[in-house]
Amino acid sequence: MKITLNTITVKDLVDGYADNDEDGVVGYGGRLDIRPPYQREFCYKDAQQQAVMDTVTKGFPLNTMYWVVRDDGRFEVLDGQQRTISICRYVNGAFSHNMRYFTNLQDDEKENILNYPLQVYFCQGSASEKLDWFQTINIAGERLTDQEIRNAVFAGSWTADAKRYFSKSNCAAKLLSDKYVNGNPIRQELLETALSWFVGKDDKLIKKYMGQHQNDSNANELWVYFQFVIGWVKALFPTYRKEMKGIDWGLLYNKYHDNQYDPAQLEKEITELIDNDEVTNHKGIYYYLFDRKESHLSLREFDDKMKRKAYEKQKGICPICKKHFEFSEMEGDHIIPWSKGGKTTLENLQMLCRYDNNTKSNK
Repeated sequence: MKITLNTITVKDLVDGYADNDEDGVVGYGGRLDIRPPYQREFCYKDAQQQAVMDTVTKGFPLNTMYWVVRDDGRFEVLDGQQRTISICRYVNGAFSHNMRYFTNLQDDEKENILNYPLQVYFCQGSASEKLDWFQTINIAGERLTDQEIRNAVFAGSWTADAKRYFSKSNCAAKLLSDKYVNGNPIRQELLETALSWFVGKDDKLIKKYMGQHQNDSNANELWVYFQFVIGWVKALFPTYRKEMKGIDWGLLYNKYHDNQYDPAQLEKEITELIDNDEVTNHKGIYYYLFDRKESHLSLREFDDKMKRKAYEKQKGICPICKKHFEFSEMEGDHIIPWSKGGKTTLENLQMLCRYDNNTKSNK
């Protein structure tokens, strides 16, 4: 990574400033992508913008910023986007500082701001070097998410198009899936979720995919996949319940979408499981319907009082191996398993030694 320190005045920075919403934010005579299309939205609150302008107007040093030098000779902000936009917004009259807009200032006050020197490092290097450096400097302020860092490193036409679908407050992906998927699209969490479903949760897999497709003209492959996932969910479970939000639907789709399911039968089973007092994790019902693992349901457990009564009744004897154990060496077991209709009651409780409890079949 080649890094050189440069001094950029506010006047140079705000030259050609434009906020084009979907097309990003530019400045520095149009040569600087302040917020490229793949980046997050401006998220500084008023107090943070005021703090930036306090620093500038008082002539105090503002934290160093970092720009990436692109192959075409243009620049993009690697670190310092929120501070940069705050300055540009103020000079362009978007907000006031100390009850005064930039246009209300005296000429000498304006000149002091416009001549304020910003310390900017120009950074040149490979994608991996930029990633390492980005993670190193991203230690303060509005800390970036992992996906925001990936977006900055693998900037290109693919990421710009992916943002169109996944990274706006009212983007198509959010409108389609808001009831089913967690994540703030502005912080790139919705995009990260879609990628983790499509290629896997491992950070290396997501980076590999973004690197391979960095210069693709569009992100249609990911967007079409995401629509298939949500469409599959809606078709299988036409009755919506709040527990359906936040489930890893993509992972379930990947594994089970070729199987045949009867939505009416699924709904009947969901209703029965919700009404079952033994089931304490209703969100887990949706995982259970596919892999039939009872652990998803967090079935009600025997409490210590019930287990102590059963232990005393058995006099500490395990009914399977006929050996005596201390209370702490035994575990509560359903005589009739839950899957066979057994309940978590004293009448259906027996204390088994740990070995026998772990090896007992579901009989």
